[in-house]
This record gives sequence, structure tokens and C-alpha cells, in this order.
Amino acid sequence: MSNDHDAAQAFLSSLPELAKGQTFRFACHPGVPCFNACCSDLTLMLTPYDVLRLRTRLKLSGNEFMSRHAATAPAPDTGFPMARLRMRDDLPGAPCPFVTDQGCSVYADRPGACRTYPLGRATRPSPSGEVTEQFFIVREAHCRGFEAGPEWTSANWLSDQDLREYNRINDRHMLLLARLKDSGKKLNPKQASMIFLALYTLDAFASFLSDTGMLEKLELTEKERSDILSDETSRLQFAMDWLTLALFGSCPGLARRA
Repeated sequence: MSNDHDAAQAFLSSLPELAKGQTFRFACHPGVPCFNACCSDLTLMLTPYDVLRLRTRLKLSGNEFMSRHAATAPAPDTGFPMARLRMRDDLPGAPCPFVTDQGCSVYADRPGACRTYPLGRATRPSPSGEVTEQFFIVREAHCRGFEAGPEWTSANWLSDQDLREYNRINDRHMLLLARLKDSGKKLNPKQASMIFLALYTLDAFASFLSDTGMLEKLELTEKERSDILSDETSRLQFAMDWLTLALFGSCPGLARRA
């Protein structure tokens, strides 16, 4: 995982933890005095699934989206390409490129971190390889959303913000990052380029799979091959399995043909 990820995890751990079943009060809408204040001057990391949802919403190719709206850099410890949202440096306060006076213009497809706020969700692999999660209250000085609104548990909030699919796919990404970090491996430029292709430019990755006949070299059913080529969410999940196989030599549920 990147230093940014580690710093984020450390920051979350310094905040008040929200225990299972514990409630918090929160509301965010145009009537809240601080509306939109949290959408400026951010270091907002983008997961591959965030990129998929946003570029689909904006009708952009993977390369177009990454060029216009993202900045990428290799994680110092692993060389894994990480992406963050590019803020508007041409406007005061460096706002999010998708925020308007009326609110978020891509609200239905906003990134997982935006959905989770005002909670922070820290995740790590358990000894069994599953995901352990903790929730923390992110209470910023400018935020007035805690003054009113209904009471929420973390489970209620995640359900209301439609985070199930985001967390499911993002957790798979986290496990790949964690495994690479624990292995002590440092990616070479060719490996990093392949990861960027497979995770952030899924349309170009489809062309790569077709042109190389890669899917024919793997133990996949005809339906699985069809789903991978026709559905980008399926392709992203395959990409993480394929990268696991390529980087570590094995992956549960995916194998090379004998």
C-alpha cells in the first residue's frame, strides 16, 4: 500500500471510533450552512472502481478520464500506481471538478470516500485473508451536519449511501495492495504499466485481452469470458484476479490452462 494509504489509516485511527451499533447524528443537504464546504482542497484517492463509475457517468474513455481528472504516482514502497482526483487549481479553494452550487453533479456515481463521509472506514486483512473494518467519526471544524438530522449506525449509513458494491470491490483492491506490500516486492515499470492498463483503463484492457487471446490461456468458462469482455465491472474483478496470478503465481478461482 502507498504511504498515502498508510497515512490515511493512521489518521483514521486517531479519530473517535464508532463502535458497532453506536449512533451518530448527521445530515447534508443545501439547507445545511456548510453545504459544499467539504468538496474543496482535498487529497481524494480514487480506487479503480471509483474511476470506472465516474468515467462511465461522464462518457469518457479510461485514458481520457485519467488525463483530465486524475493524477497518478507510484507508491514509494511497492511502485503500485495510485490515483487521486485532480482538483480545480484555476478556482479559489481548489474545488472538486464535479461540485456545483447545487451540489455534486455526479452524485449517483460519486467516489466511495465521498459516500462514506462523515465516517472514515479503515480496512486491513485479517489472518484468514478476509477484511476487517473499523469506523471512525470524521468531525471537521467547518462541518455543521452533526447539528441536526436523523441518527445513524455505521450499517444504516453504508446502506443509505449505497456502499455495498463499492466496499466489496474496493476491499478486493485493498487485499491486492496489502499482499504486494507484505511480499516486499517492488514493481518494475513494465509491471506498473500493466497494472495501470488493467485497473484504470478497462476499455483499453478489453482490447488487450482480445488482441492477445489472453482469456483463452486461462481456465475460464465461455460465459466468464463473455462477461469479462462485455461488462466492465466483471472485467475489473477479473483484472484483480489476473494481476494476483501474474504477480504471485496463484490466485483462488483463476488458473492458467495446462
